[in-house]
Amino acid sequence: MRNRHLQMPSDSQPEINMSPMVDMIFLLLIFFMVTTVFTKDAGIGIARPSAESASSLPEEALVLTLSENGEIRHSGQLYQLTQIPALIKEQLNGKGAVTIIADKTTSTGLTIQLIDQCRLAGIEDVSIAATTESP
Repeated sequence: MRNRHLQMPSDSQPEINMSPMVDMIFLLLIFFMVTTVFTKDAGIGIARPSAESASSLPEEALVLTLSENGEIRHSGQLYQLTQIPALIKEQLNGKGAVTIIADKTTSTGLTIQLIDQCRLAGIEDVSIAATTESP
């Protein structure tokens, strides 16, 4: 007889309160969003040359990467040397800066041609990225 009073009626189902779990998921989501580090990466393996006088450049510059085999990329997309002035005019409207991240084994002639194409597009502020030498 005692067992009848302890049993739940058949029409009611036990419920699980999901509010604490949803709160925890939102807290984890916020934690990961706050701690995530967003970096501008070239997307390809570039071995930058090092220089003692290297300094930080403005982050609003248009970044072009020049790989060791002569590929020119912007935001992961491959460009030909002749397409660079149109890309710069489209992205910067004749104002701003261009940063070239060139591999240290890249031909100097190709790097000079890329700088020349940037200047033909009306950009005078062209920089080449380097890492600072460690002592």
